Formats: sequence, C-alpha cells, structure tokens
Amino acid sequence: MVRIILPFHLRNLAHVGSELALEVEGPVTQRSVIDALEARYPMLRGAIRDHDTLQRRAFLRFFACEQDLSLDPPDAPLPDAVARGDEPFYVIGAIAGG
Repeated sequence: MVRIILPFHLRNLAHVGSELALEVEGPVTQRSVIDALEARYPMLRGAIRDHDTLQRRAFLRFFACEQDLSLDPPDAPLPDAVARGDEPFYVIGAIAGG
C-alpha cells in the first residue's frame, strides 16, 4: 500500500481525510501512483495532471523522503520507503505570489 497525502483543496474535492492508502500495481512510480489515485477518485482527473498531456499541473509539486520529485521523469521509480508504505508520497500545492 502506498500512502498519499493531498493538499486541502484536493482532499475536499475527493471527500477524503488527510492521508490515503492505495494499492499500486506494478512498479511504484509517479505515474502509477497518480493513475491509481485517479482510478479510485475520478473527480481528481485533471486536477493533478493535465487531461490531454498528463503532465503535472504547474502549481502542484511531488515530494517523498524529503526530496522534491516534481521534475523527475513520471516513470522513474519512487523511493523504496514509499513503495513499502513507510513514507508517504506528498502532493503539495505550490505557493506563488510576492
């Protein structure tokens, strides 16, 4: 089970608590985690990734094990601690402005 923590606005959209646990089939990557998340919570489709390109939305970032994974390739394996469920995969809303 992969643990996922979503920002407040996405938790409200999906009607979930602060942390989710999802079964991810195959290698645990950003793509497979988001695919599983969108399959379980279809209301999140298009909120994390663009509908057409499937690229991460500009104002969302991905973190795990104290590392910013936002610019990593979507099919790169996530850290083993995330795959084991020891550490969560964070989707964080970026802060913009001055």
